[in-house]
Formats: sequence, structure tokens, C-alpha cells
Amino acid sequence: MAEWTPFPSAGHDRFDAARLKTLWSRLHMGDAEPWPEDPAVVQAWALFHNGEFQRAAEAGLAIGDAGLNVANKATCIYANYLEPREKTRQDLLLEAASRAESLQRRHPDNTGAWYWQAYALGRYSQGISVAKALTQGLGVRIKGALETAIARCPQHADAHLALAAFHAEVIDKVGSMVGGMTYGANKAQGLALYQKAMALNPDSAVTLTEYANGLVMLEGADRLPEANRLLDRAASMEPLDAMERLYVASARVALEG
Repeated sequence: MAEWTPFPSAGHDRFDAARLKTLWSRLHMGDAEPWPEDPAVVQAWALFHNGEFQRAAEAGLAIGDAGLNVANKATCIYANYLEPREKTRQDLLLEAASRAESLQRRHPDNTGAWYWQAYALGRYSQGISVAKALTQGLGVRIKGALETAIARCPQHADAHLALAAFHAEVIDKVGSMVGGMTYGANKAQGLALYQKAMALNPDSAVTLTEYANGLVMLEGADRLPEANRLLDRAASMEPLDAMERLYVASARVALEG
């Protein structure tokens, strides 16, 4: 594995196994990941929350199936927020999607396997253009994986967010009529999914920033004041771990823009 760009704040949060267990439910309210019983998996997650994304990914991959969710999450968050080379970013996302899809076949009840495949393909699609990704059939795969994740775990707030984003992105890029007839995208469903995510995980910079972005895509510039209020809430939060630092920073950049 080539060297990844270090996260400038890596290690700032100082998670060890004991602190991680205390804060686990708060940290994983979005992805509903269960507490791991294997100490090696716990250590891989501690690396992730500390912002040591490459070490977390490598540790997770070394464990095997039990470590793939942390490996894929570390890869996806790193690729989306820190990898400066577009080709490398795309490759990392496709690798994570492939690993997650393979995990589905071995462990179909693993919600994370469905979610991280969809997340990776979704971010990859944004990189190559959503319209192009739709013509390649990625939209169907993303939507199906997210619906499966929600069916397996109705409390998975991030899956609701991602499925809402699917509806928003498709409608924003190809319009309501084509988006609805061809890809099953629906404005009302998208808004309802964002509201469900807010109900499940309201005090999250992730939820707030994703909802702000989707609100404008689905409803237009008239909702900018509300979107900015959501971003302002996200930007004012005190991040608990490395991933939250990235989301809070992105909210602040969006407000400045």
C-alpha cells in the first residue's frame, strides 16, 4: 500500500480501547456499527478515530472479514477528504467497494458491507460525474445496496442520509422526470429520508452537512437560509474524533464559500 497523505490532526483525540468503549455509541450512532469483541478490531477502530487512516485500514485488512468495515471506512473517509490525487482517490474507492461487495457474499447480514459499498460507489460517482455514473449502472447498485442496509438495520442513520443523497443527486443532475422514470429518484422520498436521518442522529456534523447539501439540491436556492443554518450548527460543533473534524472543517469551508 502506497503512503497516504497524513491527516494533520492525527492522534489529537487520543483514543484507546477504554475511551473508545465509553464513547462508542456516540461515535457510531450514524453507522450503527456494533462494538467489536476482538481486541485487534478495537485497536483498528481506535486508529481510525485518532485519524491514523492508513494504519487503521492496514490493521483491518490484516484481521480479515471482521476488520473489513473499519478498513473500508478508513479508506473511504481518507479518499474523500484527504487524498489529493484523483486517480488514486478513485482507485481507493473502487477497492473499498469491491471488498465490501465480496463481504456481502460471505456475510449478507453485515450491514456495513452493504453501506460501505454504496458509500464508496457514491463518492466515486461524484468524482467521475453523477450523470456518467448513472449511465454505467452505478445508480442502481448504490440504491439497491442502501435499501438493503436499511432493511437490515432501520436505525442506520448514515444509510438514510446516503439514500437521500442518491435521490438528491439524481434529481439535481438529470431532473425529476428522468430521475424518477429511469432511476426511481423522488423528491418527497429524498426529503423524508433526510428527516429520518435527522431524527436518528440529530446532533451530528455528518447529518447536518449532508442534509444542508441535499436540501438545496432538492428544493433549490429558496432553502439556502435553512441550509446555512444547518451548516452553521455543524461548523460550531466540537468534534469528537478525526472524522468529525473533517466534517466540521468542510461545513466551515462551505459557509465561507
